[in-house]
Amino acid sequence: MPPQPDPRAVFLNIPYDEEFRSLYLAYIAGLYQLELVPHIASEIPGGERRLNRIFSLIQSCRYSVHDLSRVELSVAPSATPRFNMPLELGMTITWASLRPNRHTWHVFESEPFRLQRSASDLNGTDPYIHNGTPEGVLSEVRNAFVSENAPPVQQMLAAYRLLEGNLERILSNAGVTNVYSASVFKELCFVSVEAAHREKGNIPT
Repeated sequence: MPPQPDPRAVFLNIPYDEEFRSLYLAYIAGLYQLELVPHIASEIPGGERRLNRIFSLIQSCRYSVHDLSRVELSVAPSATPRFNMPLELGMTITWASLRPNRHTWHVFESEPFRLQRSASDLNGTDPYIHNGTPEGVLSEVRNAFVSENAPPVQQMLAAYRLLEGNLERILSNAGVTNVYSASVFKELCFVSVEAAHREKGNIPT
């Protein structure tokens, strides 16, 4: 039996591509502003089959966010379809159904009604529509994780802009260009914790 999930932990099931960079930063900043702690697959040490490691991470988190906005409905012949996000969502739904009250999952999309076309089995699930913008992500994360202590979106946006302003320094210090690498993710989280600390006090890491 897996241990009880961390009540503040959120597994981020997102595409690791350049076009998603600003939304990735918004998820990190926004979740910390809501006193939650994001996790991504790349932070897990190697040594075990990747799918097993991802499933263990999902099990350790009380929540998950599944952004399907980059799952292409039509793909050019030279492109590679994106199946990782739907696969990980399917794993999560199965886990949540087997262990009720241990995990809550949320689906995010960029366009209304797109989910019904890309994953019709999820009909009846209301995705959070962020319109492909950081502001949209922050607003919808706030809607998904309703809290009496939730800060206003403008405060969350300020935290996002702080993170965005520190990104090049973080990449340079890490000596990498990949914003999704484990070391960069860790530093992004640190900056977000500091931003949340200034506004709300101590935030768990």
